[in-house]
Amino acid sequence: MNKFQAKKAGLERRKRRVRGKVTGTADRPRLAVHRTNAHIYAQVIDDVDGKTICAASTLDPEFRATGKLGSNKEAAAFVGELIGKRAVEKGVTTVRFDRGGRLYHGRVQALADGARNAGLKF
Repeated sequence: MNKFQAKKAGLERRKRRVRGKVTGTADRPRLAVHRTNAHIYAQVIDDVDGKTICAASTLDPEFRATGKLGSNKEAAAFVGELIGKRAVEKGVTTVRFDRGGRLYHGRVQALADGARNAGLKF
């Protein structure tokens, strides 16, 4: 197994472990974060009903209008504030944070901080 395959296997193990512990309900949905090298995505999900309450990403028109790149902490903080505003508009104030197997630093942490600044609690 090469270095890349080992890193990816570790990410998948963490992702499965976190998803086994974190589920969203109607009272406290799950804020799921997915990160790629170019973009960051966030969704507020009610796992019991199987519905996505709201979503935001660096592909949204609001972010595209800023003309910034989607692969930095500033973009992640913007997406966090955007998902926070959308969730509060839908009546969601408390969520469970699902970092998707990623470590809690860098862009994932910036998104979480942006969501907290917009009014979400987790």
